[in-house]
Amino acid sequence: MNKHYGYILIAYIVMQLAGAVGPLLFYKAGTEVFGQTKEYMQQVAVGSWLIFSFAATLIIVLLILRKSSPSKLKLERSAPAGAGISIVWAVVGIFMAFFAQAIAIQIETLLGIQAGSENTQNIMGIVDNVPLAMIVVAIIGPILEEIVFRKIIFGALYQRMNFFFAALISSVIFALAHFEPVHVILYSAMGFTFAFLYVRTKRILVPICAHVAMNTMVVIMQTAYRDEIEKIMNEAEKIQGFIGGFL
Repeated sequence: MNKHYGYILIAYIVMQLAGAVGPLLFYKAGTEVFGQTKEYMQQVAVGSWLIFSFAATLIIVLLILRKSSPSKLKLERSAPAGAGISIVWAVVGIFMAFFAQAIAIQIETLLGIQAGSENTQNIMGIVDNVPLAMIVVAIIGPILEEIVFRKIIFGALYQRMNFFFAALISSVIFALAHFEPVHVILYSAMGFTFAFLYVRTKRILVPICAHVAMNTMVVIMQTAYRDEIEKIMNEAEKIQGFIGGFL
């Protein structure tokens, strides 16, 4: 693997680990300066740290990539798809990701896993108090994830094995990195989709665009139609409970 890719992985891991300590700095400063409630400042501290840490990491990663020497990974030695085809796949990829997510949700439901992501709800709670954090969720986060999990991890694995196993391993790692192991199928399905887009076009920008568009749509839906979504989810649970009473 290109040594510069190793530096990117280290930067990403450090950012994740610092997430356990970093918000405390913003929390302490906020309570002393603004005198807000504990619960509110906790959300603001986490949101502020997300913006700072993700933005700083993205800048570092882009600087490293700029100085990176040519990679020996076969994906990056192949001729990329043309601009027009890449745009088509980026748009199609959005629908593919949502379709893969829908199938994964059905599978998890059959396995008795409750629908709904606690991680997503926590993030949306942060966005409510720190609206600027929406940029991290919708744009910066997906860019970093595609560079780390698809371009680097998947790319390195694909160098040594076929697509299925490379996508499977990298997608499971991608899923576990969201700290919601109960939804490993859901996140892995999306990881598979983005890996396919990368292999199909040989352009990391394609899964980045699809991932960014998908997250942006989810954030908008969760922000603008949260009450309606909760009502639909509650009704769906009632229907499932009613049907379950007959089985």
